[in-house]
Amino acid sequence: MKLSLRGDYALRALIVLAENYDRGIVRIQTISEQQGIPKRFLEQILNDVKSGGFVESRRGIAGGYQLARPPEQITLAALIRYVEGALVALPLDTEGGRKGARPDANQLAIRSVMKEVRESILQVLEHITLADLCERARKLRHDDTSLDYVI
Repeated sequence: MKLSLRGDYALRALIVLAENYDRGIVRIQTISEQQGIPKRFLEQILNDVKSGGFVESRRGIAGGYQLARPPEQITLAALIRYVEGALVALPLDTEGGRKGARPDANQLAIRSVMKEVRESILQVLEHITLADLCERARKLRHDDTSLDYVI
């Protein structure tokens, strides 16, 4: 499965909103600067996920965005399905041979494995929430070994 740039930006922006859930509104400029997302593109994405009921917005000088519901209630599957469309597009029905020919045992075996892969991905995405992503990000920030220098 591969996320589009739009999907990646949507997840990153919503992680910021989830991390600030108890603090309320987050300015779009803050998200843009913190995540390195072009402001115009971020506005489009956030307006789109607002239509999907994931975020709420407030206009004006103290305006910005916040999650519409707790981060524990927003699964990656729901968000990705909304932003990207189909969650996992695997070519399960492709014709590997002559047009109209029945698939052989090899093709059927490959299809069955690809179906298992798709179902596994869906299972994971259905059980990971924005709160889970926030926790992973927190751990990664604290476990950052990139500052380990050897001379």
